[in-house]
Amino acid sequence: MATFQTLPGFREFYPEDLARRNHIFRLWRQAANSFGFAEYDAPVLEPLELYKAKSGDEIEGQLFNFTDKGGREVALRPEMTPTVCRLVGAKANALKRPIKWFSIAEFFRYERAQKGRQRSFYQFNADIFGEPGPEAEIELIALLIQCLGGFGLTKDDFYVRLSDRDLWFFYLEALGFDAGQTRELLGAIDRFEKMGDEAFKAYAEKFGALDAAKKERILGFMQVRSLAQIEGEVQKLDQQKIAGRLADWRRLLDGLAAMGLADFVQVDLSVVRGLAYYTGFVFEAFDRKGDLRALAGGGRYNDLVKKLGGPDLPAVGFAIGDVTTGLLLEQRGLMPNFVQAPDVYVVIGGEAERRVAFGDIQALRASGFRVEYPLKDAAFGKQFKAAAESGAKLALIYGGDELAKGVVKIRDLAARDEREVGRDTVVAAVRDSLSGG
Repeated sequence: MATFQTLPGFREFYPEDLARRNHIFRLWRQAANSFGFAEYDAPVLEPLELYKAKSGDEIEGQLFNFTDKGGREVALRPEMTPTVCRLVGAKANALKRPIKWFSIAEFFRYERAQKGRQRSFYQFNADIFGEPGPEAEIELIALLIQCLGGFGLTKDDFYVRLSDRDLWFFYLEALGFDAGQTRELLGAIDRFEKMGDEAFKAYAEKFGALDAAKKERILGFMQVRSLAQIEGEVQKLDQQKIAGRLADWRRLLDGLAAMGLADFVQVDLSVVRGLAYYTGFVFEAFDRKGDLRALAGGGRYNDLVKKLGGPDLPAVGFAIGDVTTGLLLEQRGLMPNFVQAPDVYVVIGGEAERRVAFGDIQALRASGFRVEYPLKDAAFGKQFKAAAESGAKLALIYGGDELAKGVVKIRDLAARDEREVGRDTVVAAVRDSLSGG
């Protein structure tokens, strides 16, 4: 007989695993609500062309895509950004700005599964539309920090690397590179941390060998780690656009410092994010120990809503994944042990007592208590053993003597004491016992 297994890169969530995932989702949702973001959702299946319009034809190799029964080219969503741009673009004129939305959803990418990366995964996505200034980045980076800090992670556990593609464009333009060369160089810069000098091979094949002096300037700019260093580097260039960009940097860093978040943020111009649709500030969150891949990433993408058919609307957003977040929490000992225990276990003497107990069981459940009972008749000793093993706080005992007297016996399974209460007061008595009353 065939044995069926989960497909490579996909995960099952047994109850204890789902409890951990729900814990992550709950704290993400709590953070977003505290920042005033509204939650949305969208279809998991989208037109393939939506992703091609955003990322080009090469994206198809990374997708679970197929032709549906209606002859449409479709794909399971690999990310949320194109979808949220479509949603906002369709109703932009009716939405109050700034538009602050978030979602927690499942995504699919046809990639090799490895530590921290699966073919099916969940992400928290948060975006702000309609705010062109760095105030949107302040809000989102603060939210990102809260999305991790809410678990008890501190500045010693993670940090946010902050960079600026606009600044890179202005800097490379001042060095004499045109827009096409700059885009290719930004791709090389994005790959440099992993590939070293090999990262510049594609540029050399397309535009010729990179001038040694200019390459030295580029590598030096990648090493910049503070606003003071940025100011020192660009002073030599005498560009008005760069001066304006520095003002945005000051507003962003001053805003985060005023929130008490400066210790979480590191200026790092080696970060450029490989996706070409980013148009300004970009940022990534990393584990301080460096054991894990990026925890989160995002940036500004002012042109994408219009590119996908909507109005000209500035936008900035980020995504944080459940896989790396869960790994980090496990490493730091911050993932709780979840006990799936009832509040009450009902011990039942026989068929007559069962009929009486059922009414109280239903009333307790309707009042919000988690109640379990033996589905079939069993000896009292076996039932009390099951009650103790269940982790329940209380046992309710429905025996023949209790039924004759019109009472129910409540036993505190931890303190091992018990008392009798009238049948008509069972719900109130359980509530009092569980609240310490």
